[in-house]
Amino acid sequence: MRTFAKALALVLVVGMSSPVLAGDAKPFTDAKEVNLLNLLPPPPANDSAQMKAELGELLTIQVTRTPEMAARAVADAEENVWRFSDVIDNPKFTKENLPKFTAFFDRIVETEGAVVDPAKDVWKRPRPHLYSDLVKPIVPLSKSGSYPSGHTTLGTLMGVVLSNMLPEKRGVIMARAWEYGHNRVVGGIHYPTDIEAGRISGIVIAQTIMTHHDYKTEYEAAKAELRGALGL
Repeated sequence: MRTFAKALALVLVVGMSSPVLAGDAKPFTDAKEVNLLNLLPPPPANDSAQMKAELGELLTIQVTRTPEMAARAVADAEENVWRFSDVIDNPKFTKENLPKFTAFFDRIVETEGAVVDPAKDVWKRPRPHLYSDLVKPIVPLSKSGSYPSGHTTLGTLMGVVLSNMLPEKRGVIMARAWEYGHNRVVGGIHYPTDIEAGRISGIVIAQTIMTHHDYKTEYEAAKAELRGALGL
């Protein structure tokens, strides 16, 4: 019993001293404050001309995308800020070097899901491969609602926040955010209007959370750490 008690105490101490995991991150806002159902038009109806036109766009991309485009789309299936490393272009831009920045963007990632997922569940737009068996996605499949694109919402949100931290790189960061969203169409998992709605959603979420006290506090700490590590 004494040995068990010591082991239990050790587990408790280790648990108390362990860093907060990304899954424990708290979103900065949710669908109660940012209700996309009141901000976005509904997606095109399944039998509409718009839906058929978008399917045509997807099928055209499917047969014209290059291996390089496909590789970028597959890589961009990851949902984290480190996908911007190619435009930050600094070896110090890593999770290991930026603990405060990492924890801050973990909350950004959680924020996207807290806002977007409830709207997806209401609209329930079928993913392209579920709408037509002609579509062959090259990225991980999903059965969640297609509209708006969560990846695009997150990419836009991350792009806005990151470009505010690094205004001297705003142009390349936002171009990368736009590519991140478009790669969901290249990958065959979203329609173009999902991407448009995701970009709007990301900007609205960014503008909303910028007014929150906890966001401001953590943003300033993350920004200072980032700029210091990059030598800016």
